[in-house]
Amino acid sequence: MTRDWLTADPVITMALCVRCKTVTYAPVPIRYMQSTSGPGTTLYACPAHAVALVTGPVPGELEPGM
Repeated sequence: MTRDWLTADPVITMALCVRCKTVTYAPVPIRYMQSTSGPGTTLYACPAHAVALVTGPVPGELEPGM
């Protein structure tokens, strides 16, 4: 048995919650925003706020005058 896994760099996943603005180590992707130039951006939420956030615009949300 080798010990290579002891010296490997750990992958740390963390992101900023879009609702509470705190760093979470268990981010949940809630929305992907496309960009006209370059890669898009994924927005994340902490597990506590992810259940309350919808995963995109609801019908009528983007209509003018709302």
